[in-house]
Amino acid sequence: MKLTSTNLGLLIASASISLASPAAAQYGTPAPSRPPTPSTNPSSDEPQAEQKGPSVSGAARKEIVALQTAVNAKDAAAIPGALAAAQAKAKTKDDRYIIAKLQLKAASDANDANAMMQGVEAVLAADYANTAEQLTLNLGLGQLYYNAKAYDKASPALERVLQLDPNNIDATLTLAETRNGQGRAAEGVALLQKAIATRIAAGQKPEESWYKRALQIAFRAKLPSAPAAALQWVSAYPNQKNWRDTIVIYQNASGQEDAALIDSMRLARAVGALQGENDYYRYTNTLVVKGFPGEAKAVLDEGFASKAIDRSRATFSQIYSLASTRSQGDRASLAASATAAKAAPEARKAMVTAEAYYGYGDYAQAADLLRIALTKNGVDKDLANLRLGMALLGAGDKAGATAAFNAAGGAQAPVAKLWLTYLAQKA
Repeated sequence: MKLTSTNLGLLIASASISLASPAAAQYGTPAPSRPPTPSTNPSSDEPQAEQKGPSVSGAARKEIVALQTAVNAKDAAAIPGALAAAQAKAKTKDDRYIIAKLQLKAASDANDANAMMQGVEAVLAADYANTAEQLTLNLGLGQLYYNAKAYDKASPALERVLQLDPNNIDATLTLAETRNGQGRAAEGVALLQKAIATRIAAGQKPEESWYKRALQIAFRAKLPSAPAAALQWVSAYPNQKNWRDTIVIYQNASGQEDAALIDSMRLARAVGALQGENDYYRYTNTLVVKGFPGEAKAVLDEGFASKAIDRSRATFSQIYSLASTRSQGDRASLAASATAAKAAPEARKAMVTAEAYYGYGDYAQAADLLRIALTKNGVDKDLANLRLGMALLGAGDKAGATAAFNAAGGAQAPVAKLWLTYLAQKA
């Protein structure tokens, strides 16, 4: 991230200062007033007293006017000597402030970042700037230091902005990048999320780039918050690509084998986020290995129809042939399996049969068996509730699905949250 043109403009504008002309200065014409300090009570309608501008001392007047003349003429050769002479004669806080402003203006005119940083530091050190100017100067200083990769110097300047204005978005975002530059990635992510929350609280939609940057930092730093950051992103900006990236990040973070990730693959299918040969291969091969050939065949048929995968490719032709062969008579056998599952004391048979029904799109039967499984011995209630939510969602029961997903805790909670997000986005 570089210093934005808007903030650079504000910093340059803050460098300007109007002194009387040499002739007028000689006769003591007052300098223009500086902006009034904002009221500590923003709702107050009472007029605020205008504070007088800085006043040049008699001891430094000649040297300051000479410096002003050199700066306004952009006389690069004369400015250093004039600056040193004025600084040597400065007697008051006002003198030091005026000299520093002229120093900053000269640096801004020359587009010299290092000199600008020195100029801003000098203006702040004069201890004359009002609150509004301090905000502008510290923000610009922090961003200049950030651009120079001087993160430890950028940090205190940006922190000062946030002390004065806790919800300052520019300072929050730049401090987030600064923290990342300092190797404090978790704090950087937290600051980006603060900026997101601030924008939402103001009734505005945050930029997608903020979500993506929070996710990027978390993912690269291998933070445990990466899946949550991805979920926050896809909640705000749902599309097939974002969904695929979110699901892949969840899968990578889980460290589980494909067999344990089947329900996230089913979500990818539901949101239309299966992309490329690897996605289809992992999904359909896992289904065949787990004993759900009918679902594998259906997924492959969809991939062939959409031209997402090539039916002539040996990998897919072999899986398709195997899935087709094994699925023959499989759907018809489920009725007997369901009867046996209902009579069995253990939950496993009901869970497996429900999963098969789900793969064939018979969501009502799947939901019925999953409810039965929840009453049996040895049931994994979290997994049963997750799949019950999937089945009820497929059947159109959004309220029931929401309740089931919310009941899926433990290891299933992360994928249940993914499904809940998808559910919330469905019309």
